[in-house]
Amino acid sequence: MNTSALFLMISTWAIVTGFTIYFFLKVLKAPMRNEPDSYLDNDPK
Repeated sequence: MNTSALFLMISTWAIVTGFTIYFFLKVLKAPMRNEPDSYLDNDPK
């Protein structure tokens, strides 16, 4: 494997890993939404 191919492979791995970590942390830090209980909201009154 030549130097340019190795550089391309490592930079691609770094970009993909960076995006994965960024979006994973974004999902974990998102505030929890209070979703209504679907069974109670669908009951006839």
